[in-house]
Amino acid sequence: MAFRIAVSGLRAATADLDVTGNNIANANTTGFKASRAEFADVYAASGLGTSGDAIGHGVQLSQVAQQFTQGNVSFTDNSLDLAINGEGFFVLEDSDGLSYTRAGAFGLDKDGYVVNATGQRLLGYQVSEGQVTGATGSLQISTVALAPRATEEIGLKVNLDAGAAVPELPFDPAVRHPSSYTERAPLTVFDSLGQEHLASVYFVKTADATWDAHLFLRDARENEAEVAIQTLTFDSFGTLTSPVGGRVNLTIDPPWSPGTGAAPISALALDFDGTTQYGTTFGVNAISQDGYTTGRLSGISIDSKGIVLARFSNGQTAPQGQVMLANFGNAQGLQPLGDTLWAETTDSGPPLAGEPGTAALGVVQAGALEESNVDLAQQLVNMIVAQRNFQANAQVIRAEDEVTQTIINIR
Repeated sequence: MAFRIAVSGLRAATADLDVTGNNIANANTTGFKASRAEFADVYAASGLGTSGDAIGHGVQLSQVAQQFTQGNVSFTDNSLDLAINGEGFFVLEDSDGLSYTRAGAFGLDKDGYVVNATGQRLLGYQVSEGQVTGATGSLQISTVALAPRATEEIGLKVNLDAGAAVPELPFDPAVRHPSSYTERAPLTVFDSLGQEHLASVYFVKTADATWDAHLFLRDARENEAEVAIQTLTFDSFGTLTSPVGGRVNLTIDPPWSPGTGAAPISALALDFDGTTQYGTTFGVNAISQDGYTTGRLSGISIDSKGIVLARFSNGQTAPQGQVMLANFGNAQGLQPLGDTLWAETTDSGPPLAGEPGTAALGVVQAGALEESNVDLAQQLVNMIVAQRNFQANAQVIRAEDEVTQTIINIR
């Protein structure tokens, strides 16, 4: 009996050493979770249980439990390296189905999909018309140039000098003599092909607290045309009173042709919200317009909510999707697959997917990786203890052998 008990102890100590060795071997594996060998005693029992003086039959390995504690986060130079601060797993997909991981070393394949080293695609929420939706699928970064957008709205926030005099000459759009206008604000607009065009707004004071804003656009042949006139009025405190709210939609008739083959511009919105008339010199506080030229992908950034933003050479950004995380009611019930991957089982329960930072899910840290959670000092101590256990069980076998030999030697 003692032989078999000691052999079970040797097997248990060997299993403990194997688990410890595996932990030590993966001390530098990204996203690795340490395991712990758990043991249980063995008793021979009948249908009525064990007797009060029953002697145990040894030990058995009850389970190898993974420890899903947080690993340290180390920063990298790759914007597609992702770490999870908190609970959850990245969701990956390949021909074999779904798998889950904490290892966030990702890159792009030839088709622009976000993949890991083995080619599995990272799943996330998809984008439709520039907005993240609830639809899920493989995250893909578009490498196609961003199409240009024609200017549809111009924003001007200026201060007009309340003490300025009415110009000496009447404003003539064909001449634009410096003595016929008070101030000028230049800006750039874009046509539907992304070509830049110079625009100018001439401010002409016509009476106290009343100004005319003349908008001119210059085409590809350097010809300038007046396309709109807007009257601005102010109260005694210098606050804009007309147009109400500062914004006005203008119809350009006839439509202005950029001269580049682009679509004519027949409407523009002018927003003067924030424009004032104070007793100080003219000043341009802000100029904006919503058009842009074509842009090529220049970079990728991912925020803590997992939103993937593509940056383009024209200064624009466009969402490409959102990283999806999944958690489980019993993470220790997951089945290890190797390559720092786990699979769903009946013991783990179904995945609970959602956006990073919601419910019990952690947040995403871009440009970082989660290190292995293996504590080397603790593992070395475990190794010594397992070694001592092995030696002690070997001594039990030696002692039992000597007792057996003594019995055999009886004459």
